[in-house]
Amino acid sequence: MLSEYATHLRTVNNRYGRPYQEKTVTAYTKAARALDQWMSREGIHGDFTELDTNTLNTFFRVYHDCHDRGGTNTVQRNLRTFCNWLEDEFDVPNPYRDKRLQKYSAPVGATPKTLAAEFVADLLKVTGNGHPRVREFEKVRDHAMIRVLTEGLRAEELLTLRLDYLHLSQGLLQVVPLKDARAAGEGRIIPLQPRTVIALTRYLRAREHHKLSGSEWLWLGSRNRGRLTYSGLYRMVNRRAKDAGYASVSPHQFRHTFANDLLSAGVAEGDVMQVAGWKDPSMLRRYAADMATTRAVKAVKRMGDRY
Repeated sequence: MLSEYATHLRTVNNRYGRPYQEKTVTAYTKAARALDQWMSREGIHGDFTELDTNTLNTFFRVYHDCHDRGGTNTVQRNLRTFCNWLEDEFDVPNPYRDKRLQKYSAPVGATPKTLAAEFVADLLKVTGNGHPRVREFEKVRDHAMIRVLTEGLRAEELLTLRLDYLHLSQGLLQVVPLKDARAAGEGRIIPLQPRTVIALTRYLRAREHHKLSGSEWLWLGSRNRGRLTYSGLYRMVNRRAKDAGYASVSPHQFRHTFANDLLSAGVAEGDVMQVAGWKDPSMLRRYAADMATTRAVKAVKRMGDRY
């Protein structure tokens, strides 16, 4: 049934009329697989046609004990589509239409921590610090990827970059539209830091010797593997963090750090939103909330004596 469900997700559109991203298919099926494994451990025989509201409530409570409220909210949202599919395909009563289903809200104000400047600098150091004599493909690639992450790209935007999206002579990078923006045909231009331009130039030089250098995708795997995936990006960032003596880190934390960096430098909020691809100011506030007090204190101190 899980295999059929995954096939279903790959052949239908989401509520915005667009095909599901592969990472969304993975997340949705992962939630259903977690439910399947729990049902097996509990000795619930049969298949998902046996699923009812009480069973789902019990699963969510057990899941909450191990994954807190945020994780439970995520798996509860991801299972909604699965229960809709069960209802359509097998006439299973949908627990999400039952008022007895216990809801788990997302944590309020929970945001990933902004990365310290020292942390980012140490990650760049362990990947060669952009030195021209460092020519090992993996180090050159990782250094360039980390530098591009500091430009505020989403992980998916980074991974879907193609060679023709680079305009290095102008110090610019084009980002393909994602999610809602794709339907409107929107995209945006990212102004790159000079050292990011240099890092990308050196990566392109190293990339020429890759077995799959003819690929349209910018980021290629090590050992002549093809296009890099999210799991590869996640492993790379955490491997480099470990090399630098730090704990795990999420690629998305670079986006929070980017927002804080620009606001701390005095870049207008509207300009930050334009470069980051945010339409709603609430997103900027959410991403910049972690260091809001620090920025405010520094801004006031820069004024010196007012009287």
